[in-house]
Amino acid sequence: MTDNASQGDADVTQRHDVPAEPAEPTEPGVPTEPTEPADRYSPQPDPHAAWARTDLAADAIPPTTPERWYEPAPVIPPVQRGAASSGGRAGAGTVLAAAVLSAVLASGGTVLTLSATGALDRAMPAPTTGTGSTVATDRPVTIDESSATIDVAARVSPAVVRITTTGNVNTDLGVIPETGVGSGVIYESNGWILTNRHVVQGSEEMQVELNDGRILTGKVYGIDTLTDLAIVKVEATGLPTAALGDSNALKVGQLVVAIGSPLGTYSNSVTSGIVSAKGRTITTDGNQTLNNLIQTDAAINPGNSGGPLLDASGQVVGINTAIARDSNGIGFAIPIDIARPIMAQAVAGEKLARPYMGVSYRTITRQLAEAEELPVNQGAVIGGGSGNSPAIQPGTPAADAGLREGDIIVRINDQAIDGEHPLDATLSQYAPGDTVAVHVLRDGQTLTLSLTLGTRPADL
Repeated sequence: MTDNASQGDADVTQRHDVPAEPAEPTEPGVPTEPTEPADRYSPQPDPHAAWARTDLAADAIPPTTPERWYEPAPVIPPVQRGAASSGGRAGAGTVLAAAVLSAVLASGGTVLTLSATGALDRAMPAPTTGTGSTVATDRPVTIDESSATIDVAARVSPAVVRITTTGNVNTDLGVIPETGVGSGVIYESNGWILTNRHVVQGSEEMQVELNDGRILTGKVYGIDTLTDLAIVKVEATGLPTAALGDSNALKVGQLVVAIGSPLGTYSNSVTSGIVSAKGRTITTDGNQTLNNLIQTDAAINPGNSGGPLLDASGQVVGINTAIARDSNGIGFAIPIDIARPIMAQAVAGEKLARPYMGVSYRTITRQLAEAEELPVNQGAVIGGGSGNSPAIQPGTPAADAGLREGDIIVRINDQAIDGEHPLDATLSQYAPGDTVAVHVLRDGQTLTLSLTLGTRPADL
């Protein structure tokens, strides 16, 4: 690895039969003449209406309306409460009354006990007024996942856009037009949109469809050289925006919500799930390695790329970027903390740039440390990265600072390099030209080297 982080409908016949009227009662023991059954009203069943279908081309996307109805939930009958029998069951009513009285007395004692301990106060819902409005209270309120997802969707969907790109691609049959669709999220009201690089790369024309139906022309402001991110600009003001969260504070198992345009057709679709893992590394179809990704089981499909991954408060914690091939429920998002620097650069009118050291390195794990007998279980060891790149690129900031192959970078300034804070994610918080203190282990000694970060080349 280098600090070039790449990344059926079924026919249904309904019976309308009405049962015959019952025969008049007769005296006991008196035979009755057989009677013909009463006429029954049996209308012909209406033909089952077929679903309206839209003629589709062979390669068109099928409609989302499912071709079957879900069975309704069964209706639970009310509890039958009958009067107590007389005669031989006269004592049952007395016993039942005694049991009810005992239960009431016992529950009263339980209420008193719970009230004394304060447990009842914690379990009680917030009081309401006669009109149904909630009365203000200082008790903590727990919001269930369904309520959180509904709230997030309502607040953030206006800031999610669909991006349609057109361009030309060279094939064996010549140059043919190509159209792509993805998603994006507005993060600044003057038309700044964050999306994926693979959504917009190579596009010649771009349309950005807002949640309110407006379609604006978009332009690629810049491409991120470190990750699969890009900035798109539209000429508009006063646009709805999404707030940014803290991806570093995410916890495995935490609720997350994804919003986007799956298959490029179903705009502003909302799915939810959890954070399945952090710090994942994948290699994309374009042979780009992406590091430090958030793994989630929220449904992500083609067309969701570039859309936001949100926490329960509705803040953007990631940008959806990929799904695992032949998988179900394994999607990945780029942490928003990694995207922040280039987002700020764009708003400031600066060219998108990433810091660069010029080293090839491997992130240390316990397995790697044991296999190579390294003195520490975390950090980044210089050398042995993928490809044929040298451990230290000549003429780079790393070479100028005196870094060597085999050095173990254990800290950048005051930030330890570990599983939660890998080297490339740590460096991404700085800008080209910043000077940082690089703490390394070399031959059993700890050294501190001063390194001025360069600008990451666009072709890495």
